[in-house]
Parts: sequence; structure tokens; C-alpha cells
Amino acid sequence: MRKSYYAAHVYMIVGVISGLFYREFTKIKDFTGETQLGLMHTHLLALGMIVFLIVLGLDKVFGLSGSKLFTAFFWFYNIGIAISTAMMGVHGILTVLGRDEDHIAEVVPLTAGLGHILLTVGLILLFILLGKRVNEHVGAADPKSEPAETTAV
Repeated sequence: MRKSYYAAHVYMIVGVISGLFYREFTKIKDFTGETQLGLMHTHLLALGMIVFLIVLGLDKVFGLSGSKLFTAFFWFYNIGIAISTAMMGVHGILTVLGRDEDHIAEVVPLTAGLGHILLTVGLILLFILLGKRVNEHVGAADPKSEPAETTAV
């Protein structure tokens, strides 16, 4: 559970810092257009902090951490966020510095796509693990296996 808490905390810090960087960098460069730097802030907070706070709650209820699937989810998902948001940062900085879409190397969107693939793999692993744990909890609480208690009125 601590891994999820620490991950959420780190994403909160990095998300806030990225928002500050976006605001100050565009102000220094007198940039007023659209840039992916503005999206990086919300991606880090939503996909990082909020998702890991939700995972923390799910872990408390269903005991997700400690399994190999959880470890795989944790690393695939975090690496996916890191790659995706780093490429958003690179793309955004290049845009603010005056590069148009035709002059941004193809490696930037291709690498961002790899990050999204890793995010997707991580989410699939999370749902596989969550499905197993939910089925275990439902099976343990199955009314067919235990007689229902009745109360006299």
C-alpha cells in the first residue's frame, strides 16, 4: 500500500511543479498559443495522483499489493506515465520555442505512443488482478455456501 501512497504523493508534487513550469516558461517566452505543456499538469495529477489514490483504496479493500500482477501493473503503468508525460514536455517545449508540427521529430509522437501502450498494459494488468480479487471476495461472501441468518420478530 505504501507504494501507491508514495506514487500518488510524487505525482502530486511533479504535477504541481509541471503546472508552475508551464505558466512561467510560457510567460518568459511570451507564448500565448496552445502547447502540450498545459496538458502535462493535468495528466500527471489525473493519471498519476488520482489513479494511485484510487488504487490505494482498492488495495485496502481487496489486498492488491504484494502480488506479481500488482508489481507488474505498478511498473508498466509508472513507466508509461513517465514516457508519455516526458514526451508531452518535449513536444510542448519545442512548440513554445517556435517549432511547428512539421519540425518536431517523428520520434517524439512515436515514443509517446509507446508510453500509452505501456499505460494500457498496466491498466489491463490492474483489471486482471482486481477481477481475481473481486471474484475471491464474492466467492467468500456467497450466500449458497453459508445458511442465511434469520431473526425472530
